[in-house]
Amino acid sequence: MKISKNFLLTAAGTLLATLVPALVFAQDDPVPDKGDTAWMLVSTLLVIAMAVPGLALFYGGQVRSKNVLSVLMQVLVVFSLLTVLWVVYGYSLAFNGPGTYIGDLSRFFLAGITPDTNAATFTDGVVIPEFVFVAFQATFAALTTALAVGGFAERTKFSAVLMFAVLWFTFSYLPIARAVWYSEGFLFKLGALDYAGGTVVHINAGIAGLVGALMVGKRVGYGSAPMPPHNLPFVMTGASLLWVGWFGFNVGSGLEANNFAGLVFLNTFVATAAGVCAWTFGEWLLRGKPTMLGGASGAIAGLVAITPSCGAVGPVGAIMLGIIAGLVSLWAVASLKKLLGYDDSLDVFGVHAVSGILGAILTGVFGAEAFGGVAGIESIASQVMIQATGVGFTVLWSGVMTFIIFTIIKHTIGLRPSQEIEREGLDTAEHGERGYEY
Repeated sequence: MKISKNFLLTAAGTLLATLVPALVFAQDDPVPDKGDTAWMLVSTLLVIAMAVPGLALFYGGQVRSKNVLSVLMQVLVVFSLLTVLWVVYGYSLAFNGPGTYIGDLSRFFLAGITPDTNAATFTDGVVIPEFVFVAFQATFAALTTALAVGGFAERTKFSAVLMFAVLWFTFSYLPIARAVWYSEGFLFKLGALDYAGGTVVHINAGIAGLVGALMVGKRVGYGSAPMPPHNLPFVMTGASLLWVGWFGFNVGSGLEANNFAGLVFLNTFVATAAGVCAWTFGEWLLRGKPTMLGGASGAIAGLVAITPSCGAVGPVGAIMLGIIAGLVSLWAVASLKKLLGYDDSLDVFGVHAVSGILGAILTGVFGAEAFGGVAGIESIASQVMIQATGVGFTVLWSGVMTFIIFTIIKHTIGLRPSQEIEREGLDTAEHGERGYEY
């Protein structure tokens, strides 16, 4: 059979007409890379492990045995409740709409998101599934609120903790997350650097913990009766899980499994190690004995300090941040707390707020090329001012919102149980259970 030249040209033209639109469509709609998707799923699981069981054990081991279940319960339920609220309205208000401080409800109950809907990353043309992004960000919102409850642990009613969690998530966490991480946000447009949540998570939660501690008041017997941690192995296990999970927290914030993730991973690794060493040797020098609680607290201080800067500094800068945070947070917990007389049960302010402030501001220093940084900072002074603005905004917003929220709770359902219940312990009085049977 003889095929004419005109027939071949016509067939080729038809084939091109069919393929070209498909090629253009493929270029216009990038497909998520399976490696990026897999890494983000793993990162999300790691951050979940930071909260349950990591934070639960870290906090639970530090309280007295009569309150261990109350703290475990608070972390578990707050984390779960906020995860649900993130899906209902949190994601929509934080990451959708044109507003500077708050979004809209276009994604209410995740409306419009399907398995084929994608979210942008920091690289043009690279995306991940939006459901994966929603899940990853949910862990940040839920964990941050759970962190704050450590400031007023052992003397706050369970109902008051839950009411605080809902209101604070809505009026403090969501606006600050949007301001820092969303393209329309106030601090994002200003140029504030916060790779994984120094302001959004740690300063925000640390200030809430301090304000909550002041408004709830001191524990019965605080300052006159000993209140040592009841289970230091819990503390060590929880801190170790937090360290491991933090790699998902920091490295996952890049949203991609690429070469840059290696730098973020190493920075997170060495800053934490430096924080442990700084607190341990500092405590050994000042108090004569290095403690397990101190070493674990140093790890958290290093982790908190590197969180805003893990994508901006080099390994040397990360080590310096860990050392500075370990020593300054040691001073805050050992001296500043006694000097000011506040009862921050689990040192949320002394570790998270103090190290978070240091990390956020010093990002403007160690992120500069002169100190081995990779953030492309042209003027250290200008960037430090921008970072300080972000810190000031977070401290003010979180402090005011927390004060208002605790005032509302105090005059509605009340903040504290009776002194008799507090002396008995919240485990049996509020939950009808005991952590240990003797």
